[in-house]
Amino acid sequence: MLKFVLSFLIKKISLLPIKMLYLMGDFVYFLGYHVFKYRKKIVGENIGKSFPELSDSEKKITIKNFYKNFSDYLVETIKARSLSENELLYRVQHINRQVFIDAKKERKNIILLAGHVFNWEWITGLKVVVPQENCHPIYRKIQSEFWEDELKKVRDSFGNKSVEAGEFLKHILRNPNDGNSIYMVVGDQSPQDSLVRYGLSFLNQNTPVFLGYDKLAIKYDFIFVYCEMKKVKRGFYQVTYKRLLPENEKFVPYELVTSFFKHLENTIKRDPGNYLWSHRRWKNKDKIKYTNELD
Repeated sequence: MLKFVLSFLIKKISLLPIKMLYLMGDFVYFLGYHVFKYRKKIVGENIGKSFPELSDSEKKITIKNFYKNFSDYLVETIKARSLSENELLYRVQHINRQVFIDAKKERKNIILLAGHVFNWEWITGLKVVVPQENCHPIYRKIQSEFWEDELKKVRDSFGNKSVEAGEFLKHILRNPNDGNSIYMVVGDQSPQDSLVRYGLSFLNQNTPVFLGYDKLAIKYDFIFVYCEMKKVKRGFYQVTYKRLLPENEKFVPYELVTSFFKHLENTIKRDPGNYLWSHRRWKNKDKIKYTNELD
């Protein structure tokens, strides 16, 4: 009963004008940054180690920008429960949609690789502007069953059909590679402790990386596309789609994952405050067996 009431309230709140929701976001920022100092030590350490060249004042500005963008992300995700197709396409510009047309012609499915750059949840509107019939956001289960259900409602908007990460491989191999499906993967997830084998030098730190999509690139003939997310201003984003191609005829081990993290690193450096710094991204770095340099 409580879950039903909370879900109903979230839906009603999402109907408020977005300017009003941003006022709520300002209050969330004040509480998170000034009062509760939500994961402030983790955020500060992550940014400090990733950008050691920043002065104390520059680091403080970057930290503040993160909390502001994170607060916007929270209210924008709530707003996504009621955003219409037209409003979402007004707020998110999808650049270089030719890659989707090419994939359809080549009869190859697409795996989109995005990072935790705000606001990755709003990419779901892509479904209404591409020729592919099937769009599948890939998600990992979280501890809260309630919030998982709420996020799934957002990801399943506009005809998307989300797939849990544990079912991703089965799903992608069970369906034809015919150019009619897109899989949306957040590719900078940290691997589980038991799966840490390989890492990259990413943002000046040894970084454990998930290799699932890298293995897919070696074994199967899919098209891989990087999603470069850019926050133009509050409530407006651009996503530029860049096809990732092998240096030679086919991808070799670790080539795709290296290419993705190099693109992601460049995106973060252009706007350091617009990345999700509150996760313990590097907590398992000492378990890496081998670290490769980005070049």
